[in-house]
Amino acid sequence: MGDDIMSYNGGVALAMKGKECVAIACDKRYGVQNRTIATNFTKIFQYGDHCFVALCGLATDVQTVSERLKFRTNLYELREQRKLKPIVLYNMLTNLLYERRFGPYFVYALVAGLDPKTGETFVYDSDNIGAISDNVNLATVGTASDFIFGLGELFFKPNMNPDELFEATSQALLNGVDRDSASGWGAIVYVIEKDKITLRELKGRQD
Repeated sequence: MGDDIMSYNGGVALAMKGKECVAIACDKRYGVQNRTIATNFTKIFQYGDHCFVALCGLATDVQTVSERLKFRTNLYELREQRKLKPIVLYNMLTNLLYERRFGPYFVYALVAGLDPKTGETFVYDSDNIGAISDNVNLATVGTASDFIFGLGELFFKPNMNPDELFEATSQALLNGVDRDSASGWGAIVYVIEKDKITLRELKGRQD
C-alpha cells in the first residue's frame, strides 16, 4: 500500500444493479495507512427516498462532501417541492466536485438509486473532479476496487432479484477486501427496491 492520499484511510465501496432493485455496499474499516482506528466507519449516505452515495478516500473529505451534498439536496427539495431523482443527485455531486477541480476533494464517489415509479435502476461513478460516467451495471471505488471489479463482473448477471443481488454484491465485496490490507472489518449492504430498503451488516475477517 503506497503513500497515496486517496488510500491513506483505506476503504472500498461497490454498487450493482438487479431487476427493479439496486445494491450499494461498503466496508467498515477506518484506518491510518496500515493501522486500524475504527471498525464502524460508514461510507454510504442516503439522500431522499431511493438515492444513495458512497464516498471513498480521505475520511475528512468524505465527511465534508457528504455534508455539503446534504445541504444542496435539502435545498433542492425545498425549492423544487419534489423528490430527488438519482440522476439529479449525480449531477449535483459531480458539480460539487468539479467546482473544486483546482484544489479537489480527495474522494471517489458512487451513486446508486431507483426510480420508484418505473423501477429503473441507476449506478454511476465519479472521480475526485466530477468526471461523469454512463449508467452502468456495476461500479466500484476505493483501495480494493481492482480486485472487486473483476469479482463483480464474475458474480453479476442481468435481471437478478433482490436476494440474488444481495448475494452477488456481498460475495464480490467480501472476497475483494480479503485481498486488500486497507479495507475490511465487515461490510454494510443496502438493497434498494421500489417499496423498501433493506440494510444488512456482514461479518468479515477481523484482521
